[in-house]
Amino acid sequence: MSDVTRILERVQQGDPEAAEQLLPLVYDELRKLASAKMAQQSPGQTLQATALVHEAWLKLTGNETSTWRNRQHFFCAAAEAMRHILVDRARAQQRAKRGGGLVPINLEDVDVATNAEPDTLLLVDEAVQRLAAEHPDNAELVKLRFYAGLTIELTAQAMGLSEKTVKRHWIHARAWLFREINRLRTK
Repeated sequence: MSDVTRILERVQQGDPEAAEQLLPLVYDELRKLASAKMAQQSPGQTLQATALVHEAWLKLTGNETSTWRNRQHFFCAAAEAMRHILVDRARAQQRAKRGGGLVPINLEDVDVATNAEPDTLLLVDEAVQRLAAEHPDNAELVKLRFYAGLTIELTAQAMGLSEKTVKRHWIHARAWLFREINRLRTK
């Protein structure tokens, strides 16, 4: 059992000191991950990794009824919060542009959603929602890899799966999303 899981259990039991211990432990991990990913991105990004982590943290902690069962559950919730932030940002940018042409999507070329074009982000989000209806675990994997920028290794840890299984599901999810995104474009 990881330190995060132990602290999350203590938080659920009402230990006020545990909540104070959780913040630096998970915040630093999220910030390091986001910083490493953003360092690989092209300069001139309007959303910085720290800002994304801050907004996600506020979403995660802003709801007093939020409880996390374990480390996996927490990081899945963090990925979901980041997804919502990025999709909302993409929708706002799309409204500001009032449309625009379609851009080809290659999920291999888009490491983290913070670097994706708004149109791409919205297409991927709609496809991920449809994927969740058929393959919920694969949708969670996509959220962790695409929106939170987790590596295969970290995704495996967060989901409690082997790296081999995550790689296999990632191949399936990418193929499924490619087909679905192409179908959505022809609508």
